[in-house]
Amino acid sequence: MFSSKDGRMIILSSPSGAGKTTLVKKLSKEKKYKISVSHTTREPRINEVNGADYFFISKEDFNKMIKDNAFLEYAEVFENLYGSTKDQVFQDLENGYNVLFDIDWQGTEQIKNQTLNYKLVTFFILPPSREVLHQRLISRGESNEKIIKMRMEQFDKDILHWKDYDFVVVNEDLDKCYKEIIEYLEDKLKYNKSKIEKHINKLL
Repeated sequence: MFSSKDGRMIILSSPSGAGKTTLVKKLSKEKKYKISVSHTTREPRINEVNGADYFFISKEDFNKMIKDNAFLEYAEVFENLYGSTKDQVFQDLENGYNVLFDIDWQGTEQIKNQTLNYKLVTFFILPPSREVLHQRLISRGESNEKIIKMRMEQFDKDILHWKDYDFVVVNEDLDKCYKEIIEYLEDKLKYNKSKIEKHINKLL
């Protein structure tokens, strides 16, 4: 049984470019919310800070951490490894923080399949359209058309996992999307699954 004093595990997943990282950072400014900073083997993007955005490590070190059973979840995404460590997550939860995860469906599945003594709430973030997603990938610096094409192809695979989440939210307007997530967390908003299904069909 989880204690009412413990924090919640809150997962935000999305196809690349749909806005989950921006939303996680915005949510982390709320009282008693903290980000689970993932370890990754990919190269830092412009303006990313080691230890704040990610812990950037080598594949050798990452694989050693896997062998040491250090990760709560880990996954390979676009040939790079990402993982959330157990120790810091559990410590923050026990201190009453709601821990935010910026992870994909693979990591979400791993966490859901574990028996953990903490409440888990999962969100899947979608773009308003394929065109908007394509533009967001360009605007964040994905200028290589081959990479953009690869991410759009992955989008078609990622979106199929939307039913595995508690809530699906469309990120057309960042502030509106953020407010919607908060209202779901506070049980102030009723989830309209049929509306989401119609949106999914438009994206496929």
